[in-house]
Amino acid sequence: MIDPRRLKVLRALADHGTVTAAAHALYLSPSAVSQQLAALETETGHTLLERRGRTVRLTAAGSVLARHAGEISAQLERAEADLAACSTGLVGEVAVAAFATAITEVVAPAVAALRQRAPQVQVRVKDAEGHTSARLLADGEVDIAIAVEHRDSLAPGTGRLLHAPLYEEPFDAVLPPGHRLAGAGEVDLKDLAEDPWITPWPGNPVHEAVLRACEQARFQPRVECLSDDFSAVCALVAVGAGVALVPRSALHGIRPALTPAVRPLRGPGPTRRVLTAVRSGSEGHPLLRLALAELRERAAALTG
Repeated sequence: MIDPRRLKVLRALADHGTVTAAAHALYLSPSAVSQQLAALETETGHTLLERRGRTVRLTAAGSVLARHAGEISAQLERAEADLAACSTGLVGEVAVAAFATAITEVVAPAVAALRQRAPQVQVRVKDAEGHTSARLLADGEVDIAIAVEHRDSLAPGTGRLLHAPLYEEPFDAVLPPGHRLAGAGEVDLKDLAEDPWITPWPGNPVHEAVLRACEQARFQPRVECLSDDFSAVCALVAVGAGVALVPRSALHGIRPALTPAVRPLRGPGPTRRVLTAVRSGSEGHPLLRLALAELRERAAALTG
């Protein structure tokens, strides 16, 4: 009989790539992870790992078993969800990982509403970008992840995470107060081709969305300042350091003293698509259904 706890260790190794990283994710020592994997090899009668100096990699048998481990984990999540659904009342804890703007505009209002609607449900929130929130979700550190749609967001393990759209929002042009287009009703993106630009860092989904939009307008932006903090971006724009494209909801919390001129774009422009994700099998848990419903309601109010 294969011990499912050891399958979890194998799955962590497949996800994280090293014994040390898997041990960190599981809150175990590296020696304990190695012992569990050795015991799993004995249980299965197969060599699951190839050891090369200080590194290890999965054998063909190890890869097959790791895929089954993911499916078994999902089935266990479903069992827990079904048992929770048999319980009366909504009592427990839900952990959510989300990026800063989503926390401010969607998660925090949802938490406030849940405190009124289900006071015995506690919501823990972690500020995390997409690649980090995906890892937290896959490792069981959180129950729900919220991230911007991106090739690296919520990606690990095909079929292991269930995604659903949460909201979609446009980008607005953010211009210095004295900019030549600050008084325009709408801004054509190509008219900003000669301006210096302020964007998030490469790797941030918004950075890539801005570059794609500029490319479609047939120019490459001259990026002079980089910040993942939209308050900082707007402060730099306000003092004339450049222009920017910012997702509309990210402008809601900017202090008036730092608010530059904000103008909609003419014609179809870039959008930011935000997703939720849960581990496959957990979607039927009543606490998750409640939290997701509240998040969707707040997101609808944000974009409605």
